Amino acid sequence: MRGTVPGLPTATPLIELLPAVYQEDPFADRFVAGFDDVLAPVLSTMDCLVDYLDPRLAPEDFLDWLASWVGVAFDEGWPVERRRAVVAGAVEVYRLRGTVSGLRRHLAMLTGGRVEITDSGGVSWSARPDAPPPGEDSPRLAVRVTVPEPAAVPAGALDAAVAAAKPAHVVHRVEVCAG
Repeated sequence: MRGTVPGLPTATPLIELLPAVYQEDPFADRFVAGFDDVLAPVLSTMDCLVDYLDPRLAPEDFLDWLASWVGVAFDEGWPVERRRAVVAGAVEVYRLRGTVSGLRRHLAMLTGGRVEITDSGGVSWSARPDAPPPGEDSPRLAVRVTVPEPAAVPAGALDAAVAAAKPAHVVHRVEVCAG
């Protein structure tokens, strides 16, 4: 939690904003200095608000809160660089959600590896209601992620990410291999 920062100077001391008669009074100087100590972190944060909202520049402890704005949940073992990349790319990934390229980009951000996706694809229709669809029995999705250390990629989290991004009726398989 953010709070007071010891020794943080204020850009505009309040004593300088008072009339000259109060600027010369030592009591007024000490009294107003207490407000400066409390307001300095607030003013500093407001001055840097744009940087707090940029996932590439936000303080590490603020990044988790920023991720909650775009619906991203982090794995505890992720390095901060990967967390920043996932938050920065979340809106673009949501825009492409439901497509093979969107899933590929999302998994690449999550794992930092090369992602190959094989989708059976296809669209079918029928002039008769309740007719069985032509072609394959069920659509399939195969995902292969190539990373330097497969043990470092949580397979359960990766499988959950694929399950959340694909249509519910599509059967999927996830494979993590070294490369």
